[in-house]
Amino acid sequence: QVQLQESGGGLVQAGESLRLSCTISTRTYSSYIAGWFRQAPGKEREFVAAIRQSNGYTYYADSVKGRFTISRNRAENTMYLQMNSLEPEDTAVYYCTGGSRYPPREIWGQGTQVTVSS
Repeated sequence: QVQLQESGGGLVQAGESLRLSCTISTRTYSSYIAGWFRQAPGKEREFVAAIRQSNGYTYYADSVKGRFTISRNRAENTMYLQMNSLEPEDTAVYYCTGGSRYPPREIWGQGTQVTVSS
């Protein structure tokens, strides 16, 4: 059974950085696509970024391109989301997700709150 565990959320000021981590436990990790979604208050969940575990190919939402970087450590089965130049509009609950297809929506973590103050 796949399990996802996020960490790294918090409160920062606009322009600052934050790194989220997600530990992925699955026997099929090597063929997995892992990613991040977020949900702001009163809004629907939206895709942020994803990465193919097999070759490291990455996907990004237009709203975060150039500011966010997704990466993975295959040896530790861990995925990261480095978020730079954060804006108040990035305030949301961030969910680690996984699946066999893009965008990965099959499995969801519990979420971690990111709050960016202006």
